[in-house]
Amino acid sequence: MAEKTKKTSKESKPVSKEAKGTRIVKAGDVACVNYTGKLDSGEQFDTSVGRAPLEFVVGSGMLIKGFDEAVIGMKVGDKKTINLEPKDAYGDRDDRRVQKVDRKMLPKEPEPQAGMMLTIKTGTGMVMPAKIEKVEKDFVMIDFNHPLAGKRLKFEIELVSVKDNDHKHEHGCDCCCD
Repeated sequence: MAEKTKKTSKESKPVSKEAKGTRIVKAGDVACVNYTGKLDSGEQFDTSVGRAPLEFVVGSGMLIKGFDEAVIGMKVGDKKTINLEPKDAYGDRDDRRVQKVDRKMLPKEPEPQAGMMLTIKTGTGMVMPAKIEKVEKDFVMIDFNHPLAGKRLKFEIELVSVKDNDHKHEHGCDCCCD
């Protein structure tokens, strides 16, 4: 889920038997899910298995649109599989996002190589992945498309918990309110 996801280090709180399966997720709630993401080929590209579940504010834009919308209406314990077209995930691949960059703009170490992934920090402080497509003497061609752009994605989702968002920050976190 890349740059839009927030992984929590906290384990999710157990839900009482009375509450389990009764509360329906709506926009603005804090949802906690286990998930596995796969490509059409079946290749797994991400999972929460073996880590803390993914916690996010539903409808806040923290996640890709299709995943975010898929949890609305779920109840604790529900599981579902969704298939997302690129428009509901990381968008279509855009050849205009492949740009020629002067090698002097890159660090000297490690030596740039085709296929190498970079983390680029924008002027606004946003961090984004980029892939070196081609290396020449004086320049490199860098693909600024998200690595999953243009791909159909399949997610298996299990809703672990849901709670009210008592601390509604503009970015949706509860990082400073514990």
